[in-house]
Amino acid sequence: MAFTGFQVLTLTDAASARVRAIVENAQDGAAGIRVGIKKGGCAGMEYTIDLVNEVDGADDVVEAGEGAKVFIDPSATLFLLGTEMDFEMTKLRTGFVFRNPNQTSACGCGESVELSAADLSAYQHQAGA
Repeated sequence: MAFTGFQVLTLTDAASARVRAIVENAQDGAAGIRVGIKKGGCAGMEYTIDLVNEVDGADDVVEAGEGAKVFIDPSATLFLLGTEMDFEMTKLRTGFVFRNPNQTSACGCGESVELSAADLSAYQHQAGA
């Protein structure tokens, strides 16, 4: 289900730079990364990030800053609508961070989240549907 008029996910400059670095350092000539959701963790769901070597035509594609490509797993689209993806480096953690308006709770360790599907009526209005 491709959405027109807006991106499923946005990337900060830091996330764009990290995606580009990952792709540039990939041995197999990756096209980008794929973001998805899987069941797991104490809160019920976890974000997944994988290298994309073979593009799936069903994925939504987000392009940001000088060729950083993020492919969105179609089964995760409704859970990721409106999300901002960032990359942070702190003393205790380095990795991608998701600011997701569809998140209803998170576990104490921050590794898993509880998500609800986005309200499509708000997005249809934004897209002029």
